[in-house]
Amino acid sequence: MTARIDVSFIREQAAALRLAGKSRRQIKELLDPVSNRTLDEALRGTPPPDWTRRPNAKDDLREEARDLRTQGLSYNEIAARLDVAKSSVSLWVRDLPRPERFDYVNNERRREGLRRYWAQERQVREARRAAEIANAAAEMGDLSEREIRIAGAIAYWCEGSKRKPPFNLERVIFVNSDPGLIRLFLRFLASVGAEQNDLTYSVQIHETADVAEAQRFWQDVTGASAEHFTKPAIKRHNPKTNRKNVGESYHGCLRISVYRSSTLHQKIAGWASAAMTASQGDATNRLLAPGRGFEPLLSEPKSLVLPG
Repeated sequence: MTARIDVSFIREQAAALRLAGKSRRQIKELLDPVSNRTLDEALRGTPPPDWTRRPNAKDDLREEARDLRTQGLSYNEIAARLDVAKSSVSLWVRDLPRPERFDYVNNERRREGLRRYWAQERQVREARRAAEIANAAAEMGDLSEREIRIAGAIAYWCEGSKRKPPFNLERVIFVNSDPGLIRLFLRFLASVGAEQNDLTYSVQIHETADVAEAQRFWQDVTGASAEHFTKPAIKRHNPKTNRKNVGESYHGCLRISVYRSSTLHQKIAGWASAAMTASQGDATNRLLAPGRGFEPLLSEPKSLVLPG
């Protein structure tokens, strides 16, 4: 039968031997038999004697590297002077502040890297953007008259004049700076029977722009003659305003006004309302029936007939 080891006795003896300057190997030989695990537990918390500690061969290099770093040397310069790896230099001095002389170099290097990156990345993103737009445009195909009516009514409800108290004026007036949206709205007006002679145009533009050139631009967009254009509305320049819409691409806004258009204004309100509420449900809102236009607003929800 194996005798039970008195752990407390082993701990006391091991601590005393350690304090007497004995090494771990010597203590184990003196207390034999004792396992490594038991000895580790017994020596825990008691520091080894100084003579058993092994000196770090690179302690002197580490101190020298830190001193050179405080003098302003780079990692490469320190590694070359001490003949050590750059990774070792980084490990020794990375907690020290970076020398001021590298701030400008690193910032310039970073900015140059960003310039090179974005010069290439912008081309990639622009190509991806153009492909996405082209694919989406191809999905649309030709628009039917009904689809033009929906698009035109929603565009007007975003950019056109509405009936507001106290005047409650009902007249179709559409203002926008996008030539494509202007063309769409003119196509919409033609689809609902608006006559060209009922349309008037007015350019709204800052006084610092070329007003005559802007009017010629909008004449080309609309295909209308100069007789259909009224006097331009000039916005006076405010020196405190930092305007972004400047340069040759700036042509101001075009205002399209339709004479005798109160009935058309009311129809647009109905079409836009139906288009906006149709997505909320078929049973409780205005419904858009393909090929039949918009149904009137229902006072009561339609009853749903389920198959028997």
